[in-house]
Amino acid sequence: MAGEAVAFVPGHVTGFFSAHPNDDPAVAGSRGAGVTLSTGVTVRIRPAATTTVTLDGETIRVEPVERVLEALSVTATVDADTSLPLGAGFGVSGAMALGTALAANSVFDRALSQNELVTLAHGAEVQSGTGLGDVVAQAHGGVPIRLEPGAPGEGLLDSIPAQTRIEYVTFGERSTEDVLSGDTTRLSEAGSRALSSLVERPTLDRFMFASRRFAREAGLLTGRAEAAIRDVNAVDGEASMAMLGDSVFALGAGLSDAGYDPAVCHSHPAGARVLGDDESGAPAGRGPSPAAPGNE
Repeated sequence: MAGEAVAFVPGHVTGFFSAHPNDDPAVAGSRGAGVTLSTGVTVRIRPAATTTVTLDGETIRVEPVERVLEALSVTATVDADTSLPLGAGFGVSGAMALGTALAANSVFDRALSQNELVTLAHGAEVQSGTGLGDVVAQAHGGVPIRLEPGAPGEGLLDSIPAQTRIEYVTFGERSTEDVLSGDTTRLSEAGSRALSSLVERPTLDRFMFASRRFAREAGLLTGRAEAAIRDVNAVDGEASMAMLGDSVFALGAGLSDAGYDPAVCHSHPAGARVLGDDESGAPAGRGPSPAAPGNE
């Protein structure tokens, strides 16, 4: 048993999705598309007599993390660090669950495969009501398209073969659990239309167009997000709302050109992984803290 292990998991912004519940958490999930971020979450695991979880030095309860450790029959100190905002649509809970699975597997020598660990973390997110598709996307990296719901072996993934600079601003938190526990018929119908549009032409431009249309049709667009998207469109940029959060992300320098002071990162070319002994445990791609623009 190793003394500790560190995993890095990219952040993930969902542009659109449809919800597909199932009694089996490995089969449940979402169809849709998003982009993984070079800014992510690092998770450090050390064996301990009782489990404690911290995020950026503050003790926090993250149910998916607890479920992962219980499934592995271990207790540990879990220390996570990120510059991503919590509860704003950037997949932090999914990243913590997946990072915990990867690092704990190494520390406690559980000898599980990548797909088994992704399935474990995905199931923990689904059962906790904190996400449906972040984990499988974060394990894949790039700009993933979730063609069928579920964990590896159940779901089906493709991707847009492109990399891009990403800017984002956050205006506040939003409860994923509250949205997913309500009637998702309207958003799922909008998500299915968006997916069909993207599959027809899998490009970044089509992804952003489909995401904007989804936010409107699903009734999830907030006033502040809508105003920011319009500002970016006015300078010929591409922006949409992060699902599920009161946040806006843009390709290239769209938000900067529109007068905002965004955090900056890039799409992440690879998925989550355990870091080697010679690699830094600091989150990759730290940018400035997201802030509302002066022209709001």
